[in-house]
Amino acid sequence: MALALLQGCAGRREEEPEADPAKVRAQLMRLLPAQAKDREGWARDIQVAFEAQRIAPSKRNLCAVLAVTEQESTFNADPQVPGLGRIARAEIDRRAARLHIPKLLVDAALKTPSGNGQSYQQRLLAVRSEKQLSALYDEFIARLPLGKTLLDGLNPVHTGGPMQVSIDFAEKHAKDYPYTYDGTIRQEVFSRRGGMYFGIAHLLGYPVHYERQLYRFADFNAGWYASRNAAFQAALSKVTGAALALDGDLVAPGSIMPGSTEQAARKLGVKLGLRNTQIRNQLELGDSLAFEDSKLYSGVFALADAASGKPLPRAVLPGIELKSPKITRKLTTAWFAGRVDERYERCMNR
Repeated sequence: MALALLQGCAGRREEEPEADPAKVRAQLMRLLPAQAKDREGWARDIQVAFEAQRIAPSKRNLCAVLAVTEQESTFNADPQVPGLGRIARAEIDRRAARLHIPKLLVDAALKTPSGNGQSYQQRLLAVRSEKQLSALYDEFIARLPLGKTLLDGLNPVHTGGPMQVSIDFAEKHAKDYPYTYDGTIRQEVFSRRGGMYFGIAHLLGYPVHYERQLYRFADFNAGWYASRNAAFQAALSKVTGAALALDGDLVAPGSIMPGSTEQAARKLGVKLGLRNTQIRNQLELGDSLAFEDSKLYSGVFALADAASGKPLPRAVLPGIELKSPKITRKLTTAWFAGRVDERYERCMNR
C-alpha cells in the first residue's frame, strides 16, 4: 500500500489506455494558451501522442507538455530563429574543422549553384527556421558531388519541432511511431505531429519517482534522470568530501577511465562492500530507474542521510550551463526548468 501511494504521487510514467479521446481533446482546448493558433490541430496531435504511447492524459501531464511547448516555440510548429543562416554557417565551419575538412573546400561547395539558381551559400544565409535549414542541408549533400562523403554528419540542426526535441532521440524511439510517412524521421520531427510525439516521449516516456514536474523539465533539458543523478552526486559529495559537479553524468561518456563521480564512489567501496567493477556497472544504470535499486545508490544515501541527520533530497536541479550556437547569453538548466515550471503552474490554474 505504501509503495502504491508513493508511486501515485510521484511523477512517474503513468499509463492510462482507456481515456476517451474526445474528452482529452476537449480538456486540451481548455488548457491551451489563448494565443495558440489552430487549437483543434494542437489538441488532436497531442491526444494522439498520449494515446499511442499509453501515457496517462492527466491534467499534470497535459500541462507539462503545454508548458514545455510554450517555452520552446510559443506553439509554432516551425519556429523562426533570428540570424539562423549565419549561426548555421559558423557551426558547419566548426564541425568541418573538427573533422579536418579544409575551409576552402567547404567554401567552394557552398558556392555551387543549387536547383533554383542561387548558390547554397545564398540560400543558407536566407533560412529562417530549422526545418528550412535541415531540408536545405539534405539537398546540399544529396546534389553535391562527394557531398555525402565529405559532409554527411555535419548537418547543424540537432533539435527541431515545437518542443525542440533531439533528432537523435527521435530516431532511436521511432519504432512505435503511429503515423505513415514518406520521408525520414528527421523530417517528421519538424512536423507538428512528429515534433509533439517525440517531445512527449522525451518528457514523459520514462518512469520516475519525482514529486514535482519541475525535475522532469530539467531532465528534458539535461537528459533522462539528470535530476535524480545530480541528487546522488550531492549525497556522494557530502559523504566523501569530493567536490563534484552536479551535472547528472555518473560515468564519463565514452571513457574507460573513471570520472570524478566514479572516483568518489570508489572511496566508499570497502564500506559498501563493492568492487570497482561493481561500482562502474551500477553507475552505468544511471540512465534508468533501476539505478535506485542498486546497492551503491541505497548505500550512498543511507550514509548521507545519517551524516545529515535527515533525508536528503532525491532530486535536485542539475548545475549545467546551456550550450548552443543559438544561445547568446548565459542560461542554465535550472533557469530553463524554472521558466517552464512557471508556465506549468499557470496551466494548472486554468
